[in-house]
Amino acid sequence: VQLQAFGGGLVQAGGSLRLSCTASGTAISMNIMAWYRQSPGNQRDLVASIEHGGSTYYADSVKGRFTISRDGNNNTIFLQMDSLKPDDTAVYYCTGVRLGKPYWGRGTQVTVFS
Repeated sequence: VQLQAFGGGLVQAGGSLRLSCTASGTAISMNIMAWYRQSPGNQRDLVASIEHGGSTYYADSVKGRFTISRDGNNNTIFLQMDSLKPDDTAVYYCTGVRLGKPYWGRGTQVTVFS
């Protein structure tokens, strides 16, 4: 199983970016998929998650600004990030859990400048 994330980049504060991540190599839907982020010197933190049934979770720091969605048939998730702040600057990682085992993709850099 491989996860690949796309969509990072450089954006001015207040702008938007949309990340996507697809899990390939499995015909079984991921039970839960999520986005984490890590900035230099900090731990990797959960940003948002979405279960196969559609239930979502958001970190307090992104509520109302980020939206996670999922194309369950294709094991693809999206993270729409609006009203970006410099504090959102980090490497964003997608992850998926399949049959109790987590899989991680390579990160994608998001840089927000003021």
